[in-house]
Amino acid sequence: MEAIESFLVAFSNAAWGLPLLLLLMGGGTFFMLYSRFLPFRYLGHSVNVLRGKYDDPDDPGDINHFEALSSALAATVGMGNISGVAVAITMGGPGVLFWMWVSAFVGMATKFFTCTLAVMYRGKDSNGHLEGGPMYVIVEGLGRKWKPLAVFFAIAGLFGALPIFQANQLTQVIREVVLVPNGLGSTDTFYSDLATGLTLVLITSLVIFGGIKRIGQVAGKMVPSMVVLYMLAVFYIMFANYTSIPGAFAMIFEDAFTAEAMLGGAVGAIIIAGARRAAFSNEAGIGTAAMMHGAAKTSEPIREGLVAMLGPLIDTLVVCTLTGVAIIVTGTWDDSQANGVSVTAAAFDDAMPGFGSYILVLCVLVFAFTSLFSYSYYGTKCFGFLFGAKYKSYYNYFYVFTIILGATASITAVISLIDGMYAMMAIPTMTSALLLSPKVMAAAKDYFRRMRKFREEEMKV
Repeated sequence: MEAIESFLVAFSNAAWGLPLLLLLMGGGTFFMLYSRFLPFRYLGHSVNVLRGKYDDPDDPGDINHFEALSSALAATVGMGNISGVAVAITMGGPGVLFWMWVSAFVGMATKFFTCTLAVMYRGKDSNGHLEGGPMYVIVEGLGRKWKPLAVFFAIAGLFGALPIFQANQLTQVIREVVLVPNGLGSTDTFYSDLATGLTLVLITSLVIFGGIKRIGQVAGKMVPSMVVLYMLAVFYIMFANYTSIPGAFAMIFEDAFTAEAMLGGAVGAIIIAGARRAAFSNEAGIGTAAMMHGAAKTSEPIREGLVAMLGPLIDTLVVCTLTGVAIIVTGTWDDSQANGVSVTAAAFDDAMPGFGSYILVLCVLVFAFTSLFSYSYYGTKCFGFLFGAKYKSYYNYFYVFTIILGATASITAVISLIDGMYAMMAIPTMTSALLLSPKVMAAAKDYFRRMRKFREEEMKV
């Protein structure tokens, strides 16, 4: 097992080198400048689209705008925000949070382009059902000669969409907060983790075998409440430590550029660490969210791009920031004995002794399960693209089996595998988006011209 873990760590570190950083951060910066900061100029309109103001039940697709964003957020506003941020700060210091913010800003533009393309270049699977995602964008937008790149994305997506990180961290928090303190579970953690993993398999199976419509319905109901609950808890932690907040932000900005904390004083290494965790958190440029938004019921690709760009805003700029500040002001990030979700649990318990960690467990349960539900959809789409739509349900059996592997494996091995596969997925996603970006801008100009004309006609009436 140690050999496998070492291989996965080496694979992940090699994948997240300077070339990928330039592709993600540089590509996102290009999208931001090329669009003339469109994600920020049309935030109000994107909220109206999300509210359903322009919904048409006869439009092609499977789920509405709100369900598409909720389902995508169910995968992103999850363990990446709770333990992903903790992993980032314990590995790279508080300065990592600053580079997560930078990644999120450019990620909004990236999401706009990639998710607009996911609707603009939807294709049909072998059953004739309308599908969206980077693999279809590549084939339909760039042409059949680019299909090897689409296949490369789908293969990476089979593993990048696995639920092993969510299962690992959910198992850890249940073991360390619920079982061990109360004298429950086996003295051999493998068996207690295995029991937890099997329980997760049962609950997850009840939802994911119902397909995207059930996933969308469940996520649409659970995501808003889980965000509110988690934010209220973190606001309490910040209020209890309000005198430390100015110092926390000063530490974030100072550490972002001096980089003295963890990674050998290399600013570049901290930037890469921030980009990795931001990518894991909001998935901008990775391509998973594009698969979900590609299922939205709309005939206007630009509208779905506008809705999708809200993801990094909610996920990283709001939720991840709250988590990061809570960890910093309580000082739990500097505990060398804690890792992953344990760091966040310690922050909750520090501010709310006796019950804080249990509130986190409740949040983690909702976060992790909604992530488990949504990620299965990504994997089935990749599997269907590779082997045919009639076989895609078979992926779910492999998917639920890996929940057990994630529950019993080390966090280092788990996060290294997912990081490496995310890097592989980003290559075809960003390449196709950059090549097709003129198509997005042409569509945006046409869309906003029609919207202005529509408003002018409404005013005349």
